[in-house]
Amino acid sequence: MGRVFLVELGGRAYRCRFCNSPLALADDVISKSFSCRQGRAFLFSNVVNIMVGAEEDRFMLSGMHTVKDIFCCCCGQILGWKYVAAHDKNQKYKEGKFVLERWRIMEEVTEDFNLEAHPGFSDVED
Repeated sequence: MGRVFLVELGGRAYRCRFCNSPLALADDVISKSFSCRQGRAFLFSNVVNIMVGAEEDRFMLSGMHTVKDIFCCCCGQILGWKYVAAHDKNQKYKEGKFVLERWRIMEEVTEDFNLEAHPGFSDVED
């Protein structure tokens, strides 16, 4: 196996919980109301630093879909799946989109977020 080159993301991002590789920008979240076997999942328009598995037909809560599992390119952990084709015309909007299982990812805390608390004018007692 060759060297792995990671795509770095500029902005608030979601990362692999297992190896901290950047996966997707928060701006690319389409929906946070998806479900998977392990709980919640997010639908993304774009995901990077992944490997794609074999295509397979899978029956899901919303019907039959052709999907490919997606894996972290750095640590190999399964992260979710990519919708290749939807068999129901009402589900066509999912085609080409990615689902990341919530428990397998973490949201990056940016440097812009200041954890130091300083009393503001309204916090000071008279």
